[in-house]
Amino acid sequence: MSASQKLTDGLKELKFSEEQISSIAPKMDTYINEIILFNSAYNLTNTSDYDEIVINHILDSLSAWEKIQNLANQAQSKNPDNSIKIADIGSGGGLPGIPLAAALPEFNFTLVERMDKRCAFLENCAAILGLKNVTVLKKEAEKVPSQMFDIATFRAFRPLDKKMTQTLLNLIKPQGYLAAYKAKKSSIQEEMRAIADLIPNYDLQELTVPYLDNHERNLVLIQKA
Repeated sequence: MSASQKLTDGLKELKFSEEQISSIAPKMDTYINEIILFNSAYNLTNTSDYDEIVINHILDSLSAWEKIQNLANQAQSKNPDNSIKIADIGSGGGLPGIPLAAALPEFNFTLVERMDKRCAFLENCAAILGLKNVTVLKKEAEKVPSQMFDIATFRAFRPLDKKMTQTLLNLIKPQGYLAAYKAKKSSIQEEMRAIADLIPNYDLQELTVPYLDNHERNLVLIQKA
């Protein structure tokens, strides 16, 4: 099976419609090739292999698309006049923000990244892919204005300690959500115990990533009071 076929079949497995796949797959193919082109200079991902990027980065990023869509729809129903804003914090090469923005064009995404050259890469990708719903914000997470977002997501981010958790909570609106892509449940539980006084309750939702049957992936959902 070719890597491009893996991308298409993986999108089917993640329950995208044929119409969605016809829009998302070409964008992700172009995006992957941009990553490969600039990876050595910008250190965007841990691999420049097309096949690995499809599975470990694109499909992994999209494994939570329905859960994030549901959260955004809930927020929209509570505030029908507001456009929902979703942040990808520490976006790096645009993961999960760019795949999610391609999958959920009805919502606005802000890619928060502190490095100039990565911001330039992200802006270029958004333009090439025609993602009108993407904005790049060059800032450290600590310097982003408070309560900007309805949902903040992040992947391959450092562990949630008290200081970082407080910083991230500050970015989202009351009743908004943090959505953290994480790996093993046992590690997550240990991580969350250390900040239990700050986050007494959270929701742990299992993610299924096509072709990664032996890798445990979970989404940690934290709602701000």
